[in-house]
Amino acid sequence: MTKETTPPPTTTTTAPTHEPPSQPASPLAKRTKPNTDNDKMSTPAVTSISAPLPPLFVKKLTDTAQAPTRGSAFAAGYDLYSAKETVIPAKGKTLVDTGLAIAVPEGCYGRVAPRSGLASKHFIDTGAGVIDADYRGEVKVLLFNFSEVDFAVKQGERVAQLVLERVGFSFSLPLPPP
Repeated sequence: MTKETTPPPTTTTTAPTHEPPSQPASPLAKRTKPNTDNDKMSTPAVTSISAPLPPLFVKKLTDTAQAPTRGSAFAAGYDLYSAKETVIPAKGKTLVDTGLAIAVPEGCYGRVAPRSGLASKHFIDTGAGVIDADYRGEVKVLLFNFSEVDFAVKQGERVAQLVLERVGFSFSLPLPPP
């Protein structure tokens, strides 16, 4: 009985091909290349996949309060500013006054988020960051200092971001006994 042998595989030196990130059957729209005329990058147009949010109403409670601002058209949140100087002790926490009352639009809540620069450079993070749509008191920002040194917050310094997020409402029902 003779044993059949297979020839050794042949190697080719063709360059690998690049597969696009989205396959032809993908329901997602294809990305378009940016306009590179005159070596300038164009800024994409602001678009929304949902209805625009109502305006954010802000009331200054002190003379030193600053209205929230957005750094650009694509910024996810509004910058919140400190209304007065304060110190966050090393390994401690402090409530920072903004001097603002904010009316979050109905159907939304305000999420107080950290600023990436404060977090990465100074180990400053936020806590307790939910502002309900019916809250009308002063917005204060709870900041934690995870570093070994005190951190001085200057009046007018950006301390956090306010991101408006839509919220779904439901009701609860008791579970039947097992």
